[in-house]
Amino acid sequence: MGRTAPTYRRASERIIDEWKGFRRALRPEDREAFDLLMEHVRDHAAAGSNCDSPDPVEGMILSMLLEHEKEIRRLRRGE
Repeated sequence: MGRTAPTYRRASERIIDEWKGFRRALRPEDREAFDLLMEHVRDHAAAGSNCDSPDPVEGMILSMLLEHEKEIRRLRRGE
């Protein structure tokens, strides 16, 4: 038997693809930031796969927030 639901990685890539129109409407500097957020999602795909939510957007947002928290900590330390 095969999977009945797409993997987190596939689901998140599908959502990123659905957001392409939003990305195109952004200013170039905002597109760069958007692309970085999507890279954070991809970087944490293994963790997102272990999220117990049926909605992959929750794992995606947590991945983005995690990277923001790490950046805030780096800035506070003066790195």
